[in-house]
Amino acid sequence: MEINFERTENEILAKLSGRLDTATAVEFEKYIAPIAEGNPNRVILDCTEFEYISSTGLRLFLTLQKAIKANSGQLTIRNLNVDIKTVFDMTGFTSLFSFE
Repeated sequence: MEINFERTENEILAKLSGRLDTATAVEFEKYIAPIAEGNPNRVILDCTEFEYISSTGLRLFLTLQKAIKANSGQLTIRNLNVDIKTVFDMTGFTSLFSFE
């Protein structure tokens, strides 16, 4: 799992690559902690190179979503591949997130 950040004054673009599962969850949590605490107006998760998400990963996405919304921000997921989008659909998470 790798995350590269691009920041502007009120927006964070996080480019995710690799897999988000139990083995990479702790690393992902370290990456997202500053995002959740930073009060950005908008966070975009670019998933162009994101390959896999487990239930642990879904929980972390939801945790990030809740933290951003608690600060009146917006989380958008961009370029999610069909397989991962299917996981979001099957678990009912599609309605909880904004997608581009």
